[in-house]
Amino acid sequence: MASNVFVYNSIESLVPKSSNFSLPSLPIAQQVPVSVSSPCRRRRISALVTSMAQSTQNPVVLQNRVIISNKHGEKLVGLLHDSGSKEIVVLCHGFQSSKDYTAMSNLANALEKEEITAFRFDFAGNGESEGTFAYGNYGREADDLRSALISSNCFSDYQPTCEWDAGGNVVLLYASKFHDIRNVVNVSGRYDLMRGIEERLGKDFLERIKKEGFIDVKNQAGEVKYRATEEALMDRLNTDMHKACQQIDQDCSVLTIHGSADEIIPVEDALEFAKIIPNHKLHIIEGADHGYSSHQTELASVVLEFIKSRLQLHDKSSTS
Repeated sequence: MASNVFVYNSIESLVPKSSNFSLPSLPIAQQVPVSVSSPCRRRRISALVTSMAQSTQNPVVLQNRVIISNKHGEKLVGLLHDSGSKEIVVLCHGFQSSKDYTAMSNLANALEKEEITAFRFDFAGNGESEGTFAYGNYGREADDLRSALISSNCFSDYQPTCEWDAGGNVVLLYASKFHDIRNVVNVSGRYDLMRGIEERLGKDFLERIKKEGFIDVKNQAGEVKYRATEEALMDRLNTDMHKACQQIDQDCSVLTIHGSADEIIPVEDALEFAKIIPNHKLHIIEGADHGYSSHQTELASVVLEFIKSRLQLHDKSSTS
């Protein structure tokens, strides 16, 4: 049976620090190392638990720093925003980003205000997690998400409720592969994975990577930002989003959000998802760029509305 988990995957590029989205920040508290013995038989989790001071707006909130292992033995670092709910929303960052990406922390705080627990984590090779960053790499990130979802069932009696993905592809691929998720939020996902490669790797990328085995992507100062390996690039080129989306279960509800002014991934990609995903809702945010720089409030509002509506529907079906 599919878990009632929301998985939210976020955008490829970082949002500028200046944003019109404002939520009360959680008080800083001392981090205390704690050993967590989970009732889940599949995994025992080591965690750093941060005990948060009481707030008038969020009276009982624990923000937990959690360390889990992926299938490759790499440690993945995440933050559990514990609001006491049984459901949990798993937040996944996009390309060259992290769990501390503006939209993810904003949404986690917004979910806390609605008393919905959220978990945001760094994929391997990103943020605080172990591993080496790789361009493409969708298959391994889907496996990382699998590790995070299995572990989220161990934090307490949580039921994973939704996946959010900024970049979209990882959560959609996950839903097509594992079939244990009922709700997915795809934010600015790319439908045609052949696009966008030349902009990052150059027009002769295939010839160069076949010859050298990798391409180093540098900034204007000539410093290496990241290395694109042949293996990771082939993973991207061999990923068929059309076929994957057709394999998503009918009872998995997918919300795609896209900005009409997205300068990195065209809004047409969102329209393609709407054509092929069985149980799909499309929301275009007018005027929003790829990072939703001036539309953080609207982005969070759309996601929260979807999550709450799906939770209400689930509650009704459980009591009927």
